[in-house]
Amino acid sequence: MPARLVSVNVGRTVDVPWGKLGRSAIDKRPVEGPVHVDVVGLAGDQVADQVFHGGPDQAVYAYAAEDLQAWSDELGRTLRPGQFGENLTTEGIDLTGARAGDRWRVGGALLEIAGVRIPCSVFQGFLDEAQWVRRFMAGRRPGPYLRVLEEGPVETGDAIEVVERRDHDITVDLLFRALTTERALIPRLADEPRIDSFVARRLGERRNDRPR
Repeated sequence: MPARLVSVNVGRTVDVPWGKLGRSAIDKRPVEGPVHVDVVGLAGDQVADQVFHGGPDQAVYAYAAEDLQAWSDELGRTLRPGQFGENLTTEGIDLTGARAGDRWRVGGALLEIAGVRIPCSVFQGFLDEAQWVRRFMAGRRPGPYLRVLEEGPVETGDAIEVVERRDHDITVDLLFRALTTERALIPRLADEPRIDSFVARRLGERRNDRPR
């Protein structure tokens, strides 16, 4: 099956009852027609928490339709495109096995895997599933964050072409485990300079979150 987009999703900031900020744009909804993508994300999409989300290293979040279906089966409920807060719902590409630093041509945009989704209390509140953060981490299907190297339009049905696959074993799965449950893997991340800024930001956040 050729890799392609099955949905392009954007969301607006609204008040929510979960998380410290009390506002979120996690509720992404599919949109029709071309959507321009620039270095900070998709036109019409918003980011409420500018400290922990957004920015060039988290401009676009992708999640696989196959992984949504796997979660649907496990949870016994239908999960629609955009329900994990993803901007791009993909089909026919192994996102968990993709490598940090890989580059994709999608529509008129050139994207680069720059990081990985780390679950939070807002995600848990939005999904309304008990112990969701723990379950999501255990499931090891996080989905990557993408950096925008070339701006351009994307829309549902666009092909996803992997134009560069990096020569290492730092997959989205390994990056996720290194930053969550297997911190001993962190030194291996130095082999991929394209994720340096994302990793530094995440580790800085963890240090800042420690009790003083």
